[in-house]
Amino acid sequence: MYRVENVELAAGPGQGQFRIRILRPSRSPAGILVYYHGGGWVLFDIDHYDKLGRVLAEATGWTVVLVDYRKAPESQYPAAVEDSWAALLWAAENATQIAGNAVPLVVAGDSAGGNLAAVVARRARDAGSPRVSQQILIYPNTDCDVDAPAYLDSANQQIVTRESIIWFWQQYAPDTARRAEPDAAPARVDDVTGLPPTVGVFAEFDVLRAEGEAYLERLRTAGVPVQSRVFPGQMHGFFNMSGALPGADAAIDYVVSAIGSVEPARPPGAAR
Repeated sequence: MYRVENVELAAGPGQGQFRIRILRPSRSPAGILVYYHGGGWVLFDIDHYDKLGRVLAEATGWTVVLVDYRKAPESQYPAAVEDSWAALLWAAENATQIAGNAVPLVVAGDSAGGNLAAVVARRARDAGSPRVSQQILIYPNTDCDVDAPAYLDSANQQIVTRESIIWFWQQYAPDTARRAEPDAAPARVDDVTGLPPTVGVFAEFDVLRAEGEAYLERLRTAGVPVQSRVFPGQMHGFFNMSGALPGADAAIDYVVSAIGSVEPARPPGAAR
């Protein structure tokens, strides 16, 4: 990396701080990728995802911002959402500092991080800023229906099972009534029009695959540009195993190619 920087951001009045890590691969990055890590809103951190962040930064030529949002059960919903949104706003406001120019902004995440990426992309749409050029959802948790057929399929009980998802929800959002809020389950939002172009990455054997694909199909029907790929033989969590699983390397190549299709940012007032 050309530069690596750790920054502490305020989590909210009286709520402490959380970390972000900025991985800048060169003097003039082509864009900013804000990445939200997985782990059921409970596990892992930006140290666990540091290698993946560096791989993505080097392969894309983009600055990667890893977000160490607060975890449950100590910090329950919507703490992770608020931290994720604060990190996106910070990245947009400091784009020149961390990328050196006006560049496109993309959000991405896997599993619970895919959930958070989908939520902040929708928040940005609703707020009118910042402009998110693309959202990359890697086997995201988009709904809270753990009785859906995919959760009951024995072929999908690989590392992340129905029982583990139930446990994660209990830690993250113990108030079951709140789990259907769009900030917790992005598939429950009424209107998906106007969301950014979307890239989906799915594992063949995954309890979350069906709900993620259904969410992307809603977006596609609403006119959002969508591309997605199911990686055969893979299970939940494979994306963060680059160098160990050929499927992970193929998925990273797919994501890098999708990021490469994002149009460069234009200065305000420039003609299209």
